[in-house]
Amino acid sequence: MIKSEKPSIFRAERSPLKVTLLVFSGSSIMCVASAVDPLRAANRIAGETLFDFRLVSVTGEAPITTCGLPVAVSGRFDAADTTDMLVVVAGFGTQNYATSALLAGLRRAARAARACGGVEAGTWLVARAGLLEGRSATTHWEDMEDFSSAFPGVDVRPDRYVIDGPVFTSGGASPTFDLMLHLIRTRLGMAVALDVASVFIYDQARAATDAQPLVSLGRLDGYDPRLAQAVRLMETHVDQPLTIAAVAKRAGVTARTLESIFRKSIGETPGAYYLRLRLGAARRLVVDTRVAMADIAGRTGFSSAAAFSRAFSRAFGEAPVRLRQR
Repeated sequence: MIKSEKPSIFRAERSPLKVTLLVFSGSSIMCVASAVDPLRAANRIAGETLFDFRLVSVTGEAPITTCGLPVAVSGRFDAADTTDMLVVVAGFGTQNYATSALLAGLRRAARAARACGGVEAGTWLVARAGLLEGRSATTHWEDMEDFSSAFPGVDVRPDRYVIDGPVFTSGGASPTFDLMLHLIRTRLGMAVALDVASVFIYDQARAATDAQPLVSLGRLDGYDPRLAQAVRLMETHVDQPLTIAAVAKRAGVTARTLESIFRKSIGETPGAYYLRLRLGAARRLVVDTRVAMADIAGRTGFSSAAAFSRAFSRAFGEAPVRLRQR
């Protein structure tokens, strides 16, 4: 710990922790729930308010999540309010919120708090406020490359969540739940953390440093490791696709066996699935970013923008340029 830094909140400590969650419109309701509900459950299990949390927004009005549900907040974000832990929860549209006034407010609140951090796209706002400079951090896997380019002074990692001194970041809803369980476990002990996990019938099967997957396999890992390994190979070679024969060889099966596994488990050939995986990644870049079409083609393994456009049109019924113009 740097001498000027406050003691970590991630340590055995029974005193109440004051938590402020700053929620933005465009957030995922699952990210909001993953950040706040484990704390609520911990209070219930402990029989006392050990996490004194409140939700706020920039305007004081209820932010609207991506599914259309509003989040009730207790008021407006005020950088002068005292808090131990500031959690910035954001999703789509963060560029619209990064005003100089807000960023100054985040810096002021972070200086007074014992810890601050971002959930999913909240990491962008924390970084724009200069709070991640020289530190390690993560964000949602879809934004990893763009985030690294935007903030060269940040050590960007593909981990599920990262804690670096007084700053924490998480890549999405499930990693945020893991992060909050880690907070509960370090402060209140394993027994309380296990009880909280049990409330939600939640199995924490991943470590913080596990890489975020493009494809969440869930329990599929346990049923057919060859299928899981093949999918993992595909997702790590989106920009430079492997041949199906190469995927099969690395998964320890023949190409014919791999095709049988895919048809039985997913209902399509490995090649069709691989193309769909790449086009799905491309569609997210078309819709959610301003990356040039030629660059999207290169990032998703197509030989040219024309070849990419043809494949995209066949899959989605319209050219990527037209989809972006909507």
